Formats: sequence, C-alpha cells, structure tokens
Amino acid sequence: MPHPSSISVNGREYPWPESPLIVVCVDGSEPAYIEEAIKAGVMPFTAKMLAEGADLRADCVVPSFTNPNNLSIVTGAPPSVHGICGNFILDPETGDEVMMNDPKYLKADTIFKAFHDAGATVAVVTAKDKLRNLLGHGLDFASGRAICFSSEYADQATVAGNGIDGVVELVGKPVPSVYSAELSEFIFAAGVKLLESHRPDLMYLSTTDYVQHKHAPGSEGANSFYAMMDGYWAQLVELGATLAITADHGMSAKHGADSLPKVIYLQEVFDDWLGEGAARVILPITDPYVVHHGALGGYATVYLPEGADVDGLCKQVMALPNVETCLSNQDACARFELPSDKVGDLVIVSVEDTALGTAPARHDLSGLNEPLRSHGGISEQTVPLLFSRPVTKSTTDIRLRNFDIFFMAMNDLADTQERIAS
Repeated sequence: MPHPSSISVNGREYPWPESPLIVVCVDGSEPAYIEEAIKAGVMPFTAKMLAEGADLRADCVVPSFTNPNNLSIVTGAPPSVHGICGNFILDPETGDEVMMNDPKYLKADTIFKAFHDAGATVAVVTAKDKLRNLLGHGLDFASGRAICFSSEYADQATVAGNGIDGVVELVGKPVPSVYSAELSEFIFAAGVKLLESHRPDLMYLSTTDYVQHKHAPGSEGANSFYAMMDGYWAQLVELGATLAITADHGMSAKHGADSLPKVIYLQEVFDDWLGEGAARVILPITDPYVVHHGALGGYATVYLPEGADVDGLCKQVMALPNVETCLSNQDACARFELPSDKVGDLVIVSVEDTALGTAPARHDLSGLNEPLRSHGGISEQTVPLLFSRPVTKSTTDIRLRNFDIFFMAMNDLADTQERIAS
C-alpha cells in the first residue's frame, strides 16, 4: 500500500522521508561541547559533516529540562500544545507532587505516532526509562513497525511492550549503569543495529546528560564522550541515513570559586516571608536520577496561598541576589509557551551560575563528587541544530527552535544525500 506524500502533525506538514531519518537529542549538550571536541581533533566525522551539512544554533524550551524539550522535539510544538512542562509537577487535579512521565499528561500526538499510523516504521531508543512511555505513546507494537525501549531496561524489552526482544544480544553490550557514559553509548550501538536490521523510516535517539553534569566542554571526560558519539554518527550516515542532531538543553557551572554550589533555597525564603508552608515551591528538574545534580536547577515554580500579592512578591523575588527573572503564571506561560494549569502562581529563573532549591535538608548533595553543573533556566537555552545535509533556505533572522528539527530535516535539506563518512 503506497504511503501518503506528507503527514500533518500539530499544524505542520511533514513530507515522507526519502531515506531513513535519524534525529539525535544529546542531553545537556551546549554548543561548546562539540565546538571544543572538534578543536581538539576528536570528532573528525562531525567536523566534516558540519562543513558539508549545516551547523546552526537554536533555542530550547524553557524550562530547559529533559521532559519538556524531548516532547517538544518529537511533537514539533511547544509545551502549551503538548502539555509536558517539567520532569516533575504539582498535579492540578490531586495536589500531589508527581513525576510528569505518564502519557495522561500528553495533549498532542508525536510525529512517530502520526507516521506510524500512516504505515511508517519507527524506532525510539532512550537512555532513561522515564521518557519511554511518553515517546512511545500510541505506537502499535503488535504491528511489527514500531520499536521503543530504553538502555536502562534494555534486557527487559519484549515484543508486546516494546516491539522488540533480545536487545542485549542484538547490541552485543551489557545493560550499563544508569549513572554512566555507557548508558548513552548503548543507544548509539542499538541505533546502528536497528538501522541495519529494521531500516526504520524514522529513528529517535535520546541520551542522558550524566557526562555533561560532570564534565565541562573541552575536558578530557567530555571529549572522550563526544569522540564516542562521532564514531557512531559516522556509521549511521555511512548506512545511508540522514542525520539531524540537537539537544534538549545546555549546561552551566552553578558554583563559586570555592567549588561549592551556589543556591537560592526558595522554600526557606517564602517560609520567612509568608509563614512556614504557606507557599509551595516545586522544582521541575526533579526526577528519580538526582545523584549528579541533587535536584538543583535554574527554574522553579511557586504556588502561593489564596489572596497573596503576586506582583508584590514578584518584586521581592527580583530583589534577591542572582535571580534573573520572576514572572506571574500568565506572563510566564505567555513568554515560555507553557500550559497554565500545570504552572504555579510564580515562575522564578536564576542567573547562569546559580541554582534554585527548596531547603538544604531536602537536597542530598552527597553524590556531587564534582562541582555542580546544571540547567533549567534561560542561560541554558542555546543548543546545537546540526544536519548531515545542507539547509536549502536562509535561516537569517529566523528564531530557530530545537523542536524545528524534524520539520527542517524533512522540508529544508538538500535533496541529494552527500556521502561524507570517511
């Protein structure tokens, strides 16, 4: 049965890809990581790819966290459309603090679902399992045309639940620790094997930012990680895929010259102003994997008691050292394109070198064996937008977003695939 020439997804038109399209989300990859690795000579394939393809910059979604940005990338739309605005939220229906990884919070179809429903073969591989249910929502694994699994639980993948089994045997690597660079390497090794064996029309590979939380751009640890990716990217293009690469967010050092974390503990601040427990501070960076950042990021939302002076409190917050901005719900949702029902009365963003927390006793920093590096704010918004083929239209004076990546890869790239793998 012939496939349609294009698919409409969330108000955008996506032509059917002429060759396998692989989109990579390198978690936490501010542009300097690739720039420094290329300067160091450890990414020879990527250097050639960018010289012959496209090397652009884009803005990610704020809050610059994993879940909102991955879902923006795979829906081609901001959180106001797809509904996912954090890793962790205050559920407006129950009042409970919950992980935002349940598909019930997802308001829009993914590009994968739309193409799969039209007959395409799709494959999604994530590092951590927290994203898998959201990214794979709506896929029919019984069809034989859909695969979705995580490195974290690769050994538990089944045909019924993931569209594939025997992943560890296929990849030829053991399941890595969730706190390791190898968790991301497993994704790329799997991507190569899936491209060889299943030849999906669309593939999405999403890493973990464990390395970026630990290592600054240009460091030995970072360059080693990016050299690893360079080798796999070369293999994917050599196998005939179009490769598009972006990030869910950047990463910043959030510590002082003494290497200790610089933190504004907001729950303590609001307890002092309004009384203990009167306000409720939510940190949307929170997830089950906090060893490498201690749940400290650059963005917070605050639920205030009824009748509180929102504008007055905003002014008080802005007077605190190292706060970049404080916005009301309405202003924050308009500026950052967020769903208003899942955001508190205030949104607070810290400056680049400072993190936001609740109270010291609520953050376990014992796992921070390196100075704190984290994300969440406006300062981590710039990300790479890279393509293995040239972009055919001018991007001058256009605000590019990381969630433009599928649209650009299907609409704006040169027709002929250049073989640039060495």
